[in-house]
Amino acid sequence: MTGRLGKQLADARDGAADNLIVAFDDNRLLTTVFGEHDEHLALIEQRLGVTITPRGNRVALSGSAPMRERARQILQHLYLRASRGHDINAGDVTGAIRMTESTVSDEADAAAVRTRKKTVVPRSPRQRAYLEAIGRNDLVFGTGPAGTGKTYLAVACAAAELERGRIDRIILSRPAVEAGERLGFLPGDVKEKVDPYLRPLYDALYDVMPANLVARGLAEGTIEIAPLAFMRGRTLTSAFVILDEAQNATSPQMKMFLTRLGEGSRMVVTGDPTQIDLPRGVESGLDEALRLLTRVPGIAHVTFTSADIVRHELVTRIVEAYESEHGSQGREPQS
Repeated sequence: MTGRLGKQLADARDGAADNLIVAFDDNRLLTTVFGEHDEHLALIEQRLGVTITPRGNRVALSGSAPMRERARQILQHLYLRASRGHDINAGDVTGAIRMTESTVSDEADAAAVRTRKKTVVPRSPRQRAYLEAIGRNDLVFGTGPAGTGKTYLAVACAAAELERGRIDRIILSRPAVEAGERLGFLPGDVKEKVDPYLRPLYDALYDVMPANLVARGLAEGTIEIAPLAFMRGRTLTSAFVILDEAQNATSPQMKMFLTRLGEGSRMVVTGDPTQIDLPRGVESGLDEALRLLTRVPGIAHVTFTSADIVRHELVTRIVEAYESEHGSQGREPQS
């Protein structure tokens, strides 16, 4: 084998028409690649319909030629990750399987987002396209069902930009539409009232950044997490700004938010157009923005589907079942 992996991996036919042998140089990495009790190999077998038989530092792959080739690419990708010191879990294996549907998985590492706490690698071709779009455009819309990584990947990009000094602050926002008029009647100060609606943003932030840096950023104002209504009247310069759950922003709110964009800033707007909680008759600002803006230069739109879901496999089946019943576009029926 030639190229970058040539010194690490060598492939050879074993003489049988339906077998492919993949040889690894460093046996110490194979425990990480294969998983505990070979669970990663079992997952690849299940998804691709191949048989994988470890033989010392070699693996025999049997099955159809296209699936053998995909399994080889997956194992190469996992071996490369292990050689770089990365842990490998079932999600990484699933992501590598998705990546081989259209391209070699090594490209995922090229699009990886690296923060002080972790390296976030795209687990599907659309996730990779999303990261690339964020890197090239000042405004990116990411839409699709829950569990596709829309917000998580955007937060990881923001954290990486802040750590490298490319921006001065991170601003994370979402509509607190669920609270409605009742927000003033909730106990506590303003922060205590709105924090439950912003908790997913905190969770993503703490997952990609060390806790002490998050706490310091929140205290110093370099990280701000606030309801959408708090954005009015501001100009956001040298910032990475994320609006989550944007399908619940009204048209005036969306226009207000988008026009906050200042010099040296970029925005990512995420949402699921099928999960609108606005009152009937109120148009989603996300729907309107997608209709008006996605052909404007400097703006990109990446649409995720249930195939990109990176949570539990059951989430994919749940989303597909609902899409089959209600359709993949438009708001769901309200009770």
